[in-house]
Amino acid sequence: MRAKSFAKINIFLKIVGTKDEYHNIVSRFIKVEDLYDEIEFVPGRFEKFTIQGCGIKREDNIIYKAFTLLNDYTQNPQIIDFFYHHKVVIKKNIPIGGGLGGGSSNGATFLKMCNQIIDLRLSTQDLLKIGSKIGSDIPFFMLGFNSANVSGVGEIVEEFKEEIPKIELKFTNIHCDTAKVYKNYRKKFMKIFEVEFANELKKLPSKEILQKIEPIRANDLYKSAIDLYPDLEKFKNEWFLSGSGGTIFRLKD
Repeated sequence: MRAKSFAKINIFLKIVGTKDEYHNIVSRFIKVEDLYDEIEFVPGRFEKFTIQGCGIKREDNIIYKAFTLLNDYTQNPQIIDFFYHHKVVIKKNIPIGGGLGGGSSNGATFLKMCNQIIDLRLSTQDLLKIGSKIGSDIPFFMLGFNSANVSGVGEIVEEFKEEIPKIELKFTNIHCDTAKVYKNYRKKFMKIFEVEFANELKKLPSKEILQKIEPIRANDLYKSAIDLYPDLEKFKNEWFLSGSGGTIFRLKD
């Protein structure tokens, strides 16, 4: 079985509070239909859980973490047996460190594939419970909406019905470390929380936001990302930043 693991962009991302090391956000996620990784379960014989094509150590891969948590949660011996006879092959198209949610998307897609193929009969709530432990964007990908307002630490996902605007993506090849961007935001840029403004943005169609709101104001992490990765500076007036960067985007003409 092969499945598409889609990217997302953040039309806006506002930070509206903090709790311990976590940041409460209000954001609009939209699925990028024409950018996706492909995940396939390929038959064979394997001594251990095997991932091919990801380019990072197995233990650090979100799919391996999802496999471990799924196995612990279900205690179903069919899972380990299945992966003695199949490996996971990933064809990566979503840039790593690009603010496009590629890791969380992979984790959500893997869990849904396992549930279907191994016939685990887990509910969406079960899958969300597992997924929320490994990636804050997983609930959005798990629910499969084209557009949604996402809040809390990513666990509150409300579908936003709209016509998805045509988007031009630009890969800057700047790898932005999400944890560093958030930490730097808290240290240097966290002054006031624009809660009312964030709630107003939730009501607007994505196209209108991209037409009317300045990119630097639409994403509270933009200044922090520029501070850490100065090469992003030249894009701030015309291009929006997705997540913590470094992929940028704008409306197609």
